[in-house]
Amino acid sequence: MKREFEGKVAVITGGAFGIGRATALAFAREGAAVVVSDVADGGGEETVSLIRKAGGTGRCVVCDISNRAQVQTLFAGTVQQYGRIDCAFNNAGVEGAMAPLTALPDETWDKVIAVNLTAQFNCMKHELTQMEKQGTGAIVNNASILGTVGFANAGAYVAAKHGLIGLTRVAALEYATKGIRVNAVCPGFIATPMLERAGLLNDPVMRKGLEGLHALKRLGTPEEVAEAVLFLCSSKASFITGHPLLVDGGYVAQ
Repeated sequence: MKREFEGKVAVITGGAFGIGRATALAFAREGAAVVVSDVADGGGEETVSLIRKAGGTGRCVVCDISNRAQVQTLFAGTVQQYGRIDCAFNNAGVEGAMAPLTALPDETWDKVIAVNLTAQFNCMKHELTQMEKQGTGAIVNNASILGTVGFANAGAYVAAKHGLIGLTRVAALEYATKGIRVNAVCPGFIATPMLERAGLLNDPVMRKGLEGLHALKRLGTPEEVAEAVLFLCSSKASFITGHPLLVDGGYVAQ
């Protein structure tokens, strides 16, 4: 039986760990050649190694998506090697320091907006240009529940993710008649290295508090978000564009 993404090419930014790695592995499982991009070259190579061990095809490209020259190299190299880009998951992002707006360091604001919004714009320009040449393609941006609601002390992150959902909708409208669909996933709190770095997974009290924010009373898994990304890129979602899909265990419904 033919797999959903057999013969297709998928580019995953932030593919070294967590949601990015899970999505890269899922695309490879369904037959795609996967280009894994990340600033963490060791983690990216490890993801590609896991893809190959499972019988898939992949390559790793070290890329800081906030660097326009590196982004251009990433996508030019992908097209040069594979000839096309069928699916793109703009996943790379940073969390930034938590602080009230008046205490938020300027450098934190600048970095979070640069990586979580401006860099996504940089990636989408290249993805959309190539997909328009092909006449087909699907893009998924990794937004967040915090792109749909507020969260105290996370002003830069919330602003960037709200902006990314807006950018997703604009791109969906502009390219809807050109064979390209653009959507976003909005994860709740997912058990990833990002939460580990913030110290939220190892502290039982803090973890329990996070779990309680969701109607399902647990954290999500990277694999659950990955399956949502694959759905949005698949033929099963052929009439879906401009949509921010909540993968949040009921967080926003409460």
